[in-house]
Amino acid sequence: MKNYAKIILSVIGVILLAGLGTVLVLSQRIVMNPDGTVGNTAGNLNNEGLFCEYDGTVYFYNSFDGGGLFAMNPDESNLRRINNMVVRNILAGGKYLYYFHTGTSATKTSFGEALGIKSFQRSKLDGSNAESLTNDVVVTGQLVNNYLYLLTSTKAGPSFYKLKIDNSDQVVLADYQINPACADNGGIYYNGTQNDHYLYALDTATDSPQEIWKGNLWYPVLEGDYVYYMDPANDYRLCRYSRSENVIEVLTEDRVDCFNVGGGYIYYQKNGADARLKCMKNDGSEAKDIAEGNYTHINMTSRYVYFHAFGDDATLYHSALGSDTYELFQAASDVTD
Repeated sequence: MKNYAKIILSVIGVILLAGLGTVLVLSQRIVMNPDGTVGNTAGNLNNEGLFCEYDGTVYFYNSFDGGGLFAMNPDESNLRRINNMVVRNILAGGKYLYYFHTGTSATKTSFGEALGIKSFQRSKLDGSNAESLTNDVVVTGQLVNNYLYLLTSTKAGPSFYKLKIDNSDQVVLADYQINPACADNGGIYYNGTQNDHYLYALDTATDSPQEIWKGNLWYPVLEGDYVYYMDPANDYRLCRYSRSENVIEVLTEDRVDCFNVGGGYIYYQKNGADARLKCMKNDGSEAKDIAEGNYTHINMTSRYVYFHAFGDDATLYHSALGSDTYELFQAASDVTD
């Protein structure tokens, strides 16, 4: 009878261990994304990807001293820290966040960060379970469905590849510069960098590129029927191209350093002796000045536009969409104290 009881207890133990092992495996399994997932807007990613709005939450790099990766509501309430890393190229989709960790920390507490280990990471939306997917230096990355498309910088030159979100199935797609920031409906739209500046689309289902338009453009951003872009042949003025009507509209003759599009507005930095940050409707009308001087890293959410003064990557400013005033993002500064 005693031996029989021991056998039963042993069987129960094996079943419990197997059950715990199954739970552990399931808890570590990466959940795939719904079709149509795109990690961030092209305009944000072309401006370092410091802000990313997803499913009612804004994830952002709080650049004030003592900052790090934070989250908040779109109205800037409920600010909370996710980690203390210096990050850029923030993406969100499904159950996860993705970001490039530059190898430094806002608070200088992590051993890995102190060593300057750069990595592109995936974590849960609350910042937990962070895992490094690659130590390549990511110039620009985008999330399309279940793959990350990464333009990286290596000693041998640029490398553009895709990587599944569970860190499997890495495929090199090009050994030259392809900016994956602009993604829409399963395609990645980018300007040529080899022999021309035409508009191309990479079909992410087949990894095959296709020429879309023989234009001369830089930093394409798709908004509905329009492709917004900088025109390098004409002193980098800002234009838009209607795909359905095959028509180009010049939105401003100003030389543009950087721009972003969203919520019916375009924000851009005007270059020159009278440099200033400007805002206009997305058809080029109602242009107005926001701030005099040089500004950069123009990131947008559904409620605000955020930016830095050129040469000062720590101090963060914000302006309500459509407003002609701006101010210090005081709440972000206060929360780091």
